[in-house]
Amino acid sequence: MDTYRRPGAASQDPPPPIIDMTPDGEFRDPLPPPRSRLDRVLGKVGGVALLLTLAAGGLLLVALAILFVGLLLPVAIGAGLVAFVSLWWRLRRLRRAGGGPGGPGAGPGGVRFVVLRR
Repeated sequence: MDTYRRPGAASQDPPPPIIDMTPDGEFRDPLPPPRSRLDRVLGKVGGVALLLTLAAGGLLLVALAILFVGLLLPVAIGAGLVAFVSLWWRLRRLRRAGGGPGGPGAGPGGVRFVVLRR
């Protein structure tokens, strides 16, 4: 192994290593390699792809929310219908018994609301 430099053969010898130190005695990190045009283009394409991914994820969440509302809407309508039929049936039974809404003093088929204050 050659440990010395031959005079006159500088074009054949590799350049000596560069040791970059601060005055404090610490080594500096080497400079990053220069970015090529392809690196810049790929960076922009990656940024656009990330933005499109986030937009598609947001649309997916909105679609799932609409799906769940669509699934819950018939349940809410059914529950409201059951409540309406239940109230209607109870009022009908009260009218047949002669009391309650529509009874004496309520007017023709009217419903009285009473507010109690303490």
